[in-house]
Amino acid sequence: MAVGAQQQGIVLTELEQRIFDRLLAVVDCYAPGTQLRVAGGWVRDKLLGKDSNDIDIALDNGITGQDFCRKVNQYLEWIGEDQKGVGVSKCNPDKSKHLETAMMDIFDIRIDFVHLRSEKYAENSRIPTVEFGTAKQDALRRDLTINSLFYNINTKSVEDLTKRGHEDLKNGRIATPSPAKATFMDDPLRVLRAIRFAARFSFTLAEDLKEAASDEDVKSALRSKISRERIGEEVHRMMSGKDPVSAMCYIRDLGLFYVVFEFPEKPDPPALDNHDGLCVLHFEAAWNLAQLIGCAVFSGGSDPESQRRLCMYSALFYPVRNMVYMVKKSKKDSVVKYIIQNSLKYKIGCDANTITKVHTASEKFVELILVLESKGNLETVREKLNDEYLEIPTDLVKRVLAGLVLCEIKEHWRVALLISTLSYPQVGSFSQDELHRSKEKYLRVEGLITDLGLEGVWDKMKKPLIDGDDIKRVLPNLGGRLVAEWIQRVVKWQLAHPEGTKEERDEWMKRSQQPKRQKVGM
Repeated sequence: MAVGAQQQGIVLTELEQRIFDRLLAVVDCYAPGTQLRVAGGWVRDKLLGKDSNDIDIALDNGITGQDFCRKVNQYLEWIGEDQKGVGVSKCNPDKSKHLETAMMDIFDIRIDFVHLRSEKYAENSRIPTVEFGTAKQDALRRDLTINSLFYNINTKSVEDLTKRGHEDLKNGRIATPSPAKATFMDDPLRVLRAIRFAARFSFTLAEDLKEAASDEDVKSALRSKISRERIGEEVHRMMSGKDPVSAMCYIRDLGLFYVVFEFPEKPDPPALDNHDGLCVLHFEAAWNLAQLIGCAVFSGGSDPESQRRLCMYSALFYPVRNMVYMVKKSKKDSVVKYIIQNSLKYKIGCDANTITKVHTASEKFVELILVLESKGNLETVREKLNDEYLEIPTDLVKRVLAGLVLCEIKEHWRVALLISTLSYPQVGSFSQDELHRSKEKYLRVEGLITDLGLEGVWDKMKKPLIDGDDIKRVLPNLGGRLVAEWIQRVVKWQLAHPEGTKEERDEWMKRSQQPKRQKVGM
């Protein structure tokens, strides 16, 4: 979203005007000559016509954030108002906080205060040496030109000290205030921030920025200087944004896929040069399909946003779902788990085990779709479900088979179904016609599952579900190794008899043993 009729000034809300007037009154009384500037995102968003409460005040005149907050409280005491608490956020380079920040509420809005600064980076570190600086030095050390604009509260004007912020905002361009490669070598995380902002605002990356982001030195610095937690946080924000596809396409096109989503050594089968393309292709198709279907696909569970992210991560890594690596001498594990847990360091918000369950369930859905649409041989499927103790009527085969899959994947079944419609009949080409066919297939199967009364079946079966003690109570002579088999058998019976009572279930179990005893005695 580029700025069309570019505003040369900023229109303040009534609350913003009250806040700024209060701060100027503090300057007049206790900090004469100090210039107050709102920095970064608030200025950018206001110029884009967006509301923002993220007000960060940059201070000149050698005043620190804590100093100014004390002066605010002096002023409040002078006018007879209650003083406010002051919070201090210490330097935390691991979270890209290179300077102490003071915070306090002004008219119930949290305001951050920090002094203008200049930064110098050592060759092998992204942690700068910070000194007091001028407004221009502060603007030039920022990550992007669109984030380098200031709103001078004293003069009520926008300051574009890089001479490029206004133009880049107007033209929808993501560029760096200083030479791109030097900017990225100082702090390689800025590469991912540039991609995230480009996707967020539908802006394009400047050519020199793309060239620098693709540079092998920058890639090496991204690997060595930036923690995996910080990389994972940026990717997580991209996935939560309005256009994650553009972000993933930039990562692929700039040759950053295997840097961001680092694979373990010696995966089996080996990672190919085109795996990045296949992963992003599948990701884009899943996103487009989800848009065609609508938000209902993410309605499972209590948090649609987490469902959306689960869907997108599952789609992105679907082409490498069967890839494993050696953990120990004789133990293998999933490459997808490695990427989530080691490359992105996700501890919460994206469960690697849930993603692998989605992949497993999506493959089961491929067979299930054939059965539900009666394109598979129901008698063959019935034979697989039946055994000498349990016979499922042909008209209930669909319900039992679908119920087994849903009880495994639970509230994520719509995500697994969506992924399965893209993986069947093949992965690779996703034209608009194919996407519409996938949408129709998804909606048909979703409707069939709902008609079978299976929505929420995993919750409905929690109470009746039998455990090992129940099995031994009803079948006291059963060997221990057979208990797990009977638990799975009872689940099938319950799916075939949704209105069945506990007494009916127990009676069936006892009857089912009679043929077995007769057979043994023959």
